Amino acid sequence: MSDTDLGYGSATANGPNAGSRPPTAADKGAGPSASRGTTSRGTTTIADNVIATIAGIAIRGTDGVHSVGRGPSKALGAVTGRMSGGSDAGRSVKVDVDDGRVRVDVDIEVEYGMPIHELADHIRTHVTDAVETMTGLDVGEIDINVFAVHVFDEDDDSAGGGDRGGDGGS
Repeated sequence: MSDTDLGYGSATANGPNAGSRPPTAADKGAGPSASRGTTSRGTTTIADNVIATIAGIAIRGTDGVHSVGRGPSKALGAVTGRMSGGSDAGRSVKVDVDDGRVRVDVDIEVEYGMPIHELADHIRTHVTDAVETMTGLDVGEIDINVFAVHVFDEDDDSAGGGDRGGDGGS
C-alpha cells in the first residue's frame, strides 16, 4: 500500500489558497510524478488508508447500504461505524492511487427494495464528493460489488441491527 504525496499546488488547488500564486509545472500535472513534490512550503502526504476511510464513511452514509465488506470486516465495520463515527470505515474499502487519480473497490450488502443501479450512482456521487473535497485528488473509478440483499425482519430490530429499515414490527 503506498501513500500519496501532494505538492503545494496539488494539495491546495481546491482549497482556501487556490489562486493565490501563479501555477507551476507541478500544479499543471507535468509528467508521471506530478502528484509528488516538495516546494518551499512543504509536502503533504495522504496515506491510502485515510482515503479508504473517507470513502467508507461516505458509502456507509448512503441510504440503502446495509453493510460494507464481507465477513470479519463487515462485522467490525458495522460495530465501529455505529460507535465511533466510522473510524475503521476504510478496512473493507480498497483504494489505489495512481498519478493523483483514485480508484475505489468496495463490496456492499444492499437493503431489499432499493433500486441497485440508483444506489450505485448515489454511492459514486457521495464518494467522489467526499474524497475530492477532503483530499484534492480526482476520483477516477469506483467499482461496486453487490454481494447480498438484506431483508429486514423483526429479529434485526431486537438485535440492534435494524437501525435503517422497517417500522420495528409493532
